[in-house]
Amino acid sequence: MSTETRDIPAGRDRRTAARYRDLLRSERRSAALYRGLAAGAAGERRRILTELAAVEERHAAHWAAKLAALGEHVPGAGRPGLRVRLLSALARRFSADIVLPLVERAEHADAGLYDGDPDAAPGMAVDERSHARVLTRLRDASGAGGREIARHERWHRGDRSGTLRAAVFGVNDGLVSNTSLVMGFAGSGAAARTVLFAGLAGLLAGAFSMAAGEYVSMRSQREAYEREIALESAELRDDPEAEAEELALIYRAKGLDADEAERVATTIMKDREAALDTMAREELGLDPDDLGSPWGAALSSFAAFAAGAVVAVLPYLFGAGPAAPVVAIGLAAVALFAVGAALGLLNGRGPLRSGGRQLLVGGGAALVVYLVGHLIGTTGA
Repeated sequence: MSTETRDIPAGRDRRTAARYRDLLRSERRSAALYRGLAAGAAGERRRILTELAAVEERHAAHWAAKLAALGEHVPGAGRPGLRVRLLSALARRFSADIVLPLVERAEHADAGLYDGDPDAAPGMAVDERSHARVLTRLRDASGAGGREIARHERWHRGDRSGTLRAAVFGVNDGLVSNTSLVMGFAGSGAAARTVLFAGLAGLLAGAFSMAAGEYVSMRSQREAYEREIALESAELRDDPEAEAEELALIYRAKGLDADEAERVATTIMKDREAALDTMAREELGLDPDDLGSPWGAALSSFAAFAAGAVVAVLPYLFGAGPAAPVVAIGLAAVALFAVGAALGLLNGRGPLRSGGRQLLVGGGAALVVYLVGHLIGTTGA
């Protein structure tokens, strides 16, 4: 046998061993980090973080055994790296809450690390995906008190569905863009009939554009959500035990003790449809009955844009003559102030200041386009 033939397996073994060492170090870092976070937590949260650390230590032991099977030296754990020590110190000194978002992002990035890996032990891929979701639930649970207060205290003014905010912004887009268009044509000295047709064309073009964009966006979002639910359904079918364990961890992150969380998860998992609905809501944060309607979003966008865009066109619909542009400016100014005030109320700011700012910005845009139109009209004449 030639030297070249003997070197090929040896080279492959070296690459494999290097990969195992990298994975061993990564799992040990994660375990040390979870231990550090647990030291800065208390109660059920501390127990969950300790369990996550134990899972990572089992993963590390798996890669250590793989190295040993190759006849390679298994390095000691050593001292945790600077990042682990820093994050652990922050968790102990202040709170695990300030560190969880950083760890959560890292876990989501590594969620598919062992998918399809023939060297990984059974269940390791599920463990990694589960960790990211459990961390998300731990972080959400830490903010539950604030969300509960916000629901009961009327001065917290979040529009949680986003529907009202989207409608106001749609009206604002139509108002600013079409008022500017109408003022541009009016400034050029065009006939009232021409200004009317330009305003109507701008209204229809903008409204259809907004509707088409919103339809495509909502359709893509809905398909993505449906795919997530389909993947969750496949996981429930292929590995119900792991999903039951994950659901129990989610309820523990919400504050239930281990026995109660396991009992609730076991009860839910008896009905597959109920389990899928629960996992979609609790794990994915989706409501399977309300994934969004593409046609509804398109029609509402069309209507919102048209409602704003028609303001500057109204005077030209009901009368021509020199008064039309003056009335259009007055109506647009009132509408701009009203939209700004509405946005201010939604954001919890003063309506007068927000309305004045919107009037200044939108009116400034219309004035610039008017001056450009006047300049072009004068030059053309």
